[in-house]
Amino acid sequence: MSAEHKQLESNNGCVHYWISRNCKPNAICILFTHGLTANHTMFEKQVEYFEASYTVITWDVPLHGLSRPYQNFSYENTAKELKAILNKENIKKVILVGMSMGGYPSQEFAYRYPENVDRMIMLDTTPFGLEFYSKSDLWWLKQAAPLGKWFTDRMLRESMAKSISKTDYSYKKMIEMLKPLSKAEIIEQMDIAYGKFAKENKNVQFDCPVLLLLGDSDTTGKVKQYNKAWTKATSYPLHIISHAAHFSNGDNPEQVNLEIENFIQGKGSYDI
Repeated sequence: MSAEHKQLESNNGCVHYWISRNCKPNAICILFTHGLTANHTMFEKQVEYFEASYTVITWDVPLHGLSRPYQNFSYENTAKELKAILNKENIKKVILVGMSMGGYPSQEFAYRYPENVDRMIMLDTTPFGLEFYSKSDLWWLKQAAPLGKWFTDRMLRESMAKSISKTDYSYKKMIEMLKPLSKAEIIEQMDIAYGKFAKENKNVQFDCPVLLLLGDSDTTGKVKQYNKAWTKATSYPLHIISHAAHFSNGDNPEQVNLEIENFIQGKGSYDI
């Protein structure tokens, strides 16, 4: 089965998405949202696994992949673009999977459109919530882009790919996703994405079931610490992905796919 490539025009730009629509009339829809400086292909291992039984949507988040250029990026606008995609496809409910930065459009969407969310899987990402972030945390978030300027183009790409991956596949996939971007575009994405998070972060409450997944070797920023605080504050189950860094769905797709499927089907233990 091959995904159909579609486009959605909005006031801010053209958003590209891919849908593998399952022939079963009541097929559950899973919507995957990728991380910073990546694109929809970050989930190719998940699409391969899930498209036989589910309707699967991936997309290039505004300002990323083919969804460039894009004006007025905000997580509010990313949620509105997602809503427009679902309306266009006549899909009433989705399961959201957000990886790293992709957790922010997912949480924003669940906050704004709770009636459209069945459940949510947060993959190596961090929570919305004012209590989780100190002033110094938010200050350091804003330093990612300025620090990136000190790297040579090649060093920046290699260090980014190396820092998030544990396997050759994940490293090469990240290098591949960065390839179409100039150094200036990489830094622009970092600057806008982290800057907007600091401004749009808020206290939220989700009524749908939420599962947190985290690579056992995820050393990106304070992702590990935030997830421990997140599960403690909310009682959302936190499952550790073995032999995986930040790009855990690339490093260990077998376990990630199984965790997602079990969560959807209500199988296995989800105690903390």
